[in-house]
Amino acid sequence: MNGDWFIRGRDGRLSVYVPSGDAVLCRAERVPGGPWDPPRKVGGDQRLHTGLAVGQGPDGYAHLTAWRPTRPDESGLVHSTHFRPRLAPLDWNPVGHPDRRGDRTGLPAVAVDAEGRAYLFVRNRGKGVHTVNQKARGGWNGWHDLGGFEVHEELVAVTGESGLVEVYATNAEGVLRWYQEESGARPVAADPLNCPVEPGALAALPTSKENTTLFFTGTDGVLYSWRPGGEPVALLDAAGPGPVATVRCDIEGHDCTVLAQRSSSGRVVFAAYPTEQESAGAWWTESGPQLPEGTRVALAEDAAGRVVAATLTPDGQLRLTRRKDEPGLAFQAWQEI
Repeated sequence: MNGDWFIRGRDGRLSVYVPSGDAVLCRAERVPGGPWDPPRKVGGDQRLHTGLAVGQGPDGYAHLTAWRPTRPDESGLVHSTHFRPRLAPLDWNPVGHPDRRGDRTGLPAVAVDAEGRAYLFVRNRGKGVHTVNQKARGGWNGWHDLGGFEVHEELVAVTGESGLVEVYATNAEGVLRWYQEESGARPVAADPLNCPVEPGALAALPTSKENTTLFFTGTDGVLYSWRPGGEPVALLDAAGPGPVATVRCDIEGHDCTVLAQRSSSGRVVFAAYPTEQESAGAWWTESGPQLPEGTRVALAEDAAGRVVAATLTPDGQLRLTRRKDEPGLAFQAWQEI
């Protein structure tokens, strides 16, 4: 999975999107903070390939994209919108292929601008990056080649507090970035960050009206934060492989960034620090049971403003924990959902 697969909808209910065989399932709270409904299939009976990207717009709507088989050895991308957890998502809609025809080329990424238009990004056959976006009045514009070279498969797309969309990728030389200069415009290339980066270990979080902070693991095993225009800052050693989960929240009246990751020991670890103040320091605290390799971790805020962590094991077991109503970053016991 790629993107915000654990989100809070417009009605305050938490929901998750879970790949399951050749389909995607959605689960949601019946009421904010209450029990969870059984899984429901997203987008009808269309068969999908493994791999899902989810992005959420400022309007709270979830946008999902995945690959589907179209003919032997060929695939195409499809898109669905989910307006509210209590409503069924729209049927999967074909979006096409970055190279017009061919098989899957990479895990897609999706972000949604301030006007609610989805922007899809995916590596193309030449290992550059292609994008396609929704029109203001429905439908899709044509595919556009953003460039890039020898790009690794996993991209990260994000919408800043400005409502403008950015996308990040990695290659052997470091981090590549494309960004919108104005609403509705095609993203343009920024100066790359030359820094050895582990593939598949990017995460992005809007941290102010001016900045999005990118988190990545370097080849030295250190977790770094980076804001364009500055230098990467070493935060702490990465606890395990893959990207960290991130969320901004209020902790005792302070704007804080919370990080979570499945550690190499198998347990989830948390860290927090004042947003954009990496010099304050951060350290990991373990929580919960040991979880199998491949478990995904995500963070969100619930309707009451509490940080909620979710884990999803490869066999589909979902667990949740909420921050306790007390000082610090202490969490309740994990619960199976």
